[in-house]
Amino acid sequence: MAQRAWLLDASIYIFRAWFSLPERWHNGDGIPLNAVYGYAGFLCELLSRVQPAPHLAAAFDESLGSCFRNELYPDYKASRALPDDALAFQLQSCRELTELCGIPCYGSERYEADDYLASLARLAKAKQLPVTVITRDKDLGQLLSEPDDAWWDFAAGKTVDIEQFEQRFGVRPQQFADYLGLVGDSVDDIPGVPGIGPRTAVGLLAQFGTLEAIAEDLQAVARLPLRGASRLPEKLSTYWPQAMLSRQLARLEDKVPGLDRLPEYALSGEHIDAVVDFLQSLGLGGPLVRRWQKLAAGLQHS
Repeated sequence: MAQRAWLLDASIYIFRAWFSLPERWHNGDGIPLNAVYGYAGFLCELLSRVQPAPHLAAAFDESLGSCFRNELYPDYKASRALPDDALAFQLQSCRELTELCGIPCYGSERYEADDYLASLARLAKAKQLPVTVITRDKDLGQLLSEPDDAWWDFAAGKTVDIEQFEQRFGVRPQQFADYLGLVGDSVDDIPGVPGIGPRTAVGLLAQFGTLEAIAEDLQAVARLPLRGASRLPEKLSTYWPQAMLSRQLARLEDKVPGLDRLPEYALSGEHIDAVVDFLQSLGLGGPLVRRWQKLAAGLQHS
């Protein structure tokens, strides 16, 4: 397998397990472990698929309500509830599990996982390495900048490249923040411009390319073959500061302070032994542990 940087958006797969699996597994204190069980199985399968992976890193979302974007817009992600104690325990356990694998892990109260992944992608590009971002989050499509880059939803078995991203959203990856500046994003409480939907945003960006170019010739917007085009200049003028703010919120920060080196990675049998011990300490044995032991056996014969 050709060298590339594998960048894991870990939290999104933890939450996927939390929401999709029943609470069949508990630790000795009765805390549910469904997210740990599902994430541990996912991580084992991922590692078996990408070995050897000399550049693999994971990022975690730990900044809900405290991100620098909340200083720009206090309502950013305001509709999301903070994790309760049971989920917080599982989130921490999943990060510990990832660290026991030896995978470099990133997360903080100020920067989101997406910002760490964007920074790692920038460092990979400096080494002329293609990037695969492992995620279900459309926002990370912004990291696709070269033909060999990929957005990989591992759980769904879906891989998207630059061309497929543009086919799906109608804009290029580098235009996606501008696109969200217009349409907003209800998932992240990004407001956008009221009354501008995906089709109109795609039409505007196809014609002008960027928000700045739209602002330079608002009267030309009225002549576009778009539904309600005659009303768009007034709407855009009224909500222009909100559009620019929304784009700022949607853009990924690719220069997280202190992150100035692309880490190296190599999975070892010792890492897997530590993972097995950790899972068993939580009371998670049986088939899950055997999957990790099978992965260790594969390493010995590779």
